[in-house]
Amino acid sequence: MKNKGVKFVLWVGCIILLAAGAIPSLAFASGYHGHPSSWDAPGKSSAVLHKGTPASAGMSQGPLTDIDRAVNDAIAQKAMPGAVVLVARKGTIAKEQAYGYAYRYTDNQFTEASAPVLAKTNTIYDIASISKLFTSIAAMQLFEKRKFALDDPVAKYIPVFAENGKENVTIRQLLTHTSGFEAGIPVYKMGTSRKDRLEIVLKHGLQNPPGTAYTYSDLNMITLGVLVEVVSGQRLDAYVKTHITAPLGMRDTMYNPPASLKARIAATEFQPWTGRGMIRGQVHDENAWALDGVAGHAGVFSTAHDLAILAQTILQNGKYAGARILKPETVRLMEQNMNSAFPGDDHGPGFELNQGWYMDALSDTNTMGHTGYTGTSMVISPKNQTTVILLTNRVHPTRDTVSTNGIRRSVARLAADAIPVAVPDKHGAWFAGYGDNRKAVLEADVDLKRPAFLRFWTWYRIEQNADFGKVEVSTDGKNWTKAGNALTGSSGNWRQMSIPLPAGTKHIRFVYETDGSVNGRGWYVLHPSIVSHGKIAKVSFTSRDWTLRNR
Repeated sequence: MKNKGVKFVLWVGCIILLAAGAIPSLAFASGYHGHPSSWDAPGKSSAVLHKGTPASAGMSQGPLTDIDRAVNDAIAQKAMPGAVVLVARKGTIAKEQAYGYAYRYTDNQFTEASAPVLAKTNTIYDIASISKLFTSIAAMQLFEKRKFALDDPVAKYIPVFAENGKENVTIRQLLTHTSGFEAGIPVYKMGTSRKDRLEIVLKHGLQNPPGTAYTYSDLNMITLGVLVEVVSGQRLDAYVKTHITAPLGMRDTMYNPPASLKARIAATEFQPWTGRGMIRGQVHDENAWALDGVAGHAGVFSTAHDLAILAQTILQNGKYAGARILKPETVRLMEQNMNSAFPGDDHGPGFELNQGWYMDALSDTNTMGHTGYTGTSMVISPKNQTTVILLTNRVHPTRDTVSTNGIRRSVARLAADAIPVAVPDKHGAWFAGYGDNRKAVLEADVDLKRPAFLRFWTWYRIEQNADFGKVEVSTDGKNWTKAGNALTGSSGNWRQMSIPLPAGTKHIRFVYETDGSVNGRGWYVLHPSIVSHGKIAKVSFTSRDWTLRNR
């Protein structure tokens, strides 16, 4: 966002008081008393989902409206033929919108169907690897019942699993993808039955010693699904229905949907190599299909609304509409990073954590989520009581299309941008904006005859050790030197900073620099001032990159 020629004259009265030390806090200085629905302070949440306005969810309309253009642009670029987006905060659905087509093509040459089907908000999607969350929740329910401990060897319950050096692999390692398994094997080309194929997985060897590497692997979740079946005595689909989807009222969530629902189901891929042609109503994943549509890694079909129910259950500590499926302490455990030995691959039991590549500005240490190969993503922010669901059929009619990672990030970023930052001045603060490989400059001309200080209030959520906020000084406007330490990570709340400026400084600037991926919620600067021996230098800041914002 650019604002050509915007100027901001320093608030001299405030600066004089600051220089004299007369203002103990920003809140007192500005008459600010907080906002009940600002960033990291969402306020009370509803126990069940309900539709409402962005304002009633504590969100701004503009960024949510911008999601429409972002998704439609992705459809125009053939990233996917259609999508459904749902954004909720505090239990209020602030946005639920369908785009494009659920079924559009008859083959992998993009031959248009004679009767294409538009996507609707109740379209049922193959959610692919988001299915892993159902398997993980099922396992954690059994853990709650003390059917096993997380650090028990898997082979204690599935003896055949001990083959090929896997006797020490633990249940925790399956849940966090640290077992040592490779990413996957073509199970659908092996065996002749579900039983045969599951046994092939259970006997398969490791790529790495247990606990020494992180490798996202379908084999972990297929094995975990078998564990659920062995310990519970129910097939995975029956267990999930009995203990998760039915209690929560998730009526449109299931494995192997019946033919009667086909008209509501989004088509996926044209697969001549499996002899299925255009897939619609069967699981897309070849291995899950070969496992009779019921597997720990894939197989679940659902709607955006049903997944939002699951997310709200997590945000409400395992309970929804009177039905409890997890204990609060179990939910807290699932928010904890168990992969500290593998930086960047943060993972709780089942849930991915703090993955900016699709969570973007909603990323935080306990932001939970998952993606699916069919172009789906789910982001849950406990700190902001916010859920973002993106369901697409990006593999329709072929997986060889534009990546959906860009639109995943865009939707999450715009949802985050709709959550207001509590700016403690009605006139607003400078905001550096968003963008990859961005260099946003906020500059002022000065004439410092002697050393001084640049004093300002700031709030920031900047991608840790990848994006930076800097103050720079120059004597000629061409050669710049950093003043003070660069900012990265989180400021927590608003904080005051004072940066030494050398004598002879003619120009000062705030510079926000980002890398090629992931943006945080951004950098705000409020009431920047030059203080020197109790005197105030009259300064105006100008920017083509930064904007004044009151949220």
